[in-house]
Amino acid sequence: MSATRLCLTDPSLRAAGLIMVLQGAIVCSFGPYFSTLAVHSYGFGNRGFAVLLALSSVVAVVSSVIGGIRADQTANRRQVTLAAVLALLAGTGLMTVVPGPWVFAVTAAVLLPVGAVTFGQVFALARMAAARHPVQERDGIMAVIRALFALPFVVVLPVWAVVFRQGVEVTAIFPVSLILSAVMLGVLLRLWPRDGATEWQDRPSGLSFRAALAEMGHPRVALRVLALGAVNVSATVYVATLSLVMVAEIGRGAADVALYFGLVAGLEVPFMLLLPRLMRGVDRTALILGGSALYGVHVLLLPVLAGSGTVWLLILPAAVGGAVILTVPIAYLQDLLAERPGTGASLMAVQRLAGEVIAAACFAVGTAVAGYGTVAVLGVGIALLGAGALWWADRR
Repeated sequence: MSATRLCLTDPSLRAAGLIMVLQGAIVCSFGPYFSTLAVHSYGFGNRGFAVLLALSSVVAVVSSVIGGIRADQTANRRQVTLAAVLALLAGTGLMTVVPGPWVFAVTAAVLLPVGAVTFGQVFALARMAAARHPVQERDGIMAVIRALFALPFVVVLPVWAVVFRQGVEVTAIFPVSLILSAVMLGVLLRLWPRDGATEWQDRPSGLSFRAALAEMGHPRVALRVLALGAVNVSATVYVATLSLVMVAEIGRGAADVALYFGLVAGLEVPFMLLLPRLMRGVDRTALILGGSALYGVHVLLLPVLAGSGTVWLLILPAAVGGAVILTVPIAYLQDLLAERPGTGASLMAVQRLAGEVIAAACFAVGTAVAGYGTVAVLGVGIALLGAGALWWADRR
């Protein structure tokens, strides 16, 4: 049975998939408008937005790590996920009922990042449920679940674009996200397996918080997470420089930026769903290295071809490479702490933060030395270095 079919027929995987779709819809509703709301709607300015962005990143990583360790310590994964969903409900509810600058600050910097714990715990559930199925399907199941997170970006963002063109305020994202959070809560309460009543054995880890952190900090784990964070740098650089290259340097319109970004995201989904077949018999680290190289072609050539019609040809390597580097590392990270599914899933948040910090350094150095083309070269170089180091480490 294919990984896609398993995700549709297995009750636990179906619950994970439904929650992931709803999580993706909330993230893609809020994420693109975070800066606009902070800077313009609620008057925090550029510096205030930078502070909120930094706080939200730190809170997201800390809460993901704490939530993952706590879930492993107690095996009460449903309760940990419930707390995260309630944080989403609280944030979107407050912004719907009593919107204001300080409510927005608490929601954006604390409540929504705490709600992001859901992301890792869904993958932890999917991993444990997938363990009951054939080994050759397990990586594919993770790829399908990740594709379900990306799916709303293709559907929801165009809908918001149409809605906002009709003059609707951007703050409309909050009541809609409140409804989505309420549906997520309903799915969780009704479909998520109850703690202690799962079809698989899920025992408390017995580790203290310090011991769990020590596991995460072991060089075998930490260095590989850092390498995968480096792999993510090229994707972060792409998102950061796309509009700057196309609009500021070349003079294309914002519509071209939206179209390019949307086509890449849209094509990533079918390639994510095809990955299970491509992954069979292929070493993960070799696949990550190949995906990084393919994605690097897109990032390197984007500043060069942005002014010509051939730039649209870059969508294909971007989608194929992106599908690999966004999905394959998930199962790899979880295997680093195979006996700790919650903590293993929280490594995704640590990897993402590492990638964002390195990408920020590439942006600062590249723009100081030359321009966005140099940023792309630095980002791709570091991504290939990280993928190569990961491949070499596993060969040893």
